[in-house]
Amino acid sequence: WKKLYFAHHWPVTVCKMNANDCHDPPKYWTIHGLWPDRAEDCNRTWHFNVTEIKDLMSDMRHYWPDVLHSSLNRTQFWKHEWEKHGTCAATLEVLNSQKKYFGKALELYQHIDLNGCLLKAGIKPSSSYYKMTAIKEALTRFYGVTPKIQCIPPEEGEEAQTIGQIEFCFTKELQLVNCVALEGESSPMQAHLKLATSELSVCNDTLPTYYPSEVQ
Repeated sequence: WKKLYFAHHWPVTVCKMNANDCHDPPKYWTIHGLWPDRAEDCNRTWHFNVTEIKDLMSDMRHYWPDVLHSSLNRTQFWKHEWEKHGTCAATLEVLNSQKKYFGKALELYQHIDLNGCLLKAGIKPSSSYYKMTAIKEALTRFYGVTPKIQCIPPEEGEEAQTIGQIEFCFTKELQLVNCVALEGESSPMQAHLKLATSELSVCNDTLPTYYPSEVQ
């Protein structure tokens, strides 16, 4: 693999997509995962062991919660992320254990501070719409790179898309880079989020964009 996608998702939108067990989703961007761009399930014998990240637990619950299942004892989501993506990312020395993988993602989350950046740009959850280009420009101005922004397309009769996920790309040296795929490079993350009712796809630059403050 060549780069890492560090995905943040907006819990309110995740719940809108699949409201099976969502209670009071956090009103801040949380971690979805840290994904090498071209590999999945690299080592099926390397099982998730929650005791290895016990020191990280309170941060994990706060910044990397299982949005769809609000019980605090659940570790399914992290198990899935480790087995599918972490075992692949582990070819890098800085990510080659569960503690390092989850710990580094938490560190990147603090470093990027997406919540703070959007607020500084005056972009906050609201019932009015934003222009996607304004959101993109704010992020690009702030980080110096272009992230990948994903939305739920408008439902029948709606005009606006709903922002759901923002991914930042990192090199193997953990330097921020543009997420825009190079010519001819396919994006393996496309089908990543197929949930019950709808799915995320790259946001349309021309559609009004909804950044919801509560689950409708």
